[in-house]
Amino acid sequence: MDNNETNRLSRLTAILIQLQTKSLLTATELADKFSVSVRTIYRDIRTLEQAGVPIITEEGRGYTLMEGFKVPPIMFTENEANALILAEQLVLSNRDSSFVKDYTDAIGKIKAVLRYTEKHKANLLTERTRYSQNINRERTSNNLSSLQFALTNFLQVQIDYLNEDGKASSRIIEPFALLSTQENWLLVAWCQLRNDFRYFRLDRIQQLQLRSEKFTPHKMTLQEFFDKYY
Repeated sequence: MDNNETNRLSRLTAILIQLQTKSLLTATELADKFSVSVRTIYRDIRTLEQAGVPIITEEGRGYTLMEGFKVPPIMFTENEANALILAEQLVLSNRDSSFVKDYTDAIGKIKAVLRYTEKHKANLLTERTRYSQNINRERTSNNLSSLQFALTNFLQVQIDYLNEDGKASSRIIEPFALLSTQENWLLVAWCQLRNDFRYFRLDRIQQLQLRSEKFTPHKMTLQEFFDKYY
């Protein structure tokens, strides 16, 4: 399967999730979200219809799914769903764009499988909950998701890094922990250049590449790290 076909299958799945999440979507909204033409969305909708997805076209308004068509619902209580919406707004204040995107996509999938009434309540709460400037605030990094993956899969990472004095260096590091501060994310990692643990601010990482080489997991907890080094 070539890359174009893989991208199309991913987009078809994402369109279905969007249709499950929202009560009505226009082709223009979908085209903007997935950075494709409206004509491409028309073709995607036809493909989903041919696959048996009951999409209803409301002339002049957009697309919706036949009521009752959805994957089996996750049994969230209303309070649990509300907590997720609040968490989404807090995530929108995060400075790392990859983290915001991944969490927002996950929330979309969760909303897609809520029961009909809970989904509408969740969407209403989303519309009525805002933290000042969250959505448009500046993102200062785009590496958190990659570093999470490297940390849990014990992959070495090569970074180009600027220290607080503006001096650049290239390093191979072994991610150990991620710490959130009010303004930034900090990575704790074993630095092969310094042969010791170091802190790295994510907004100072200029380039990042996951390497195929793995490292031996460091045999201590985060609390043991703090106890040992501080």
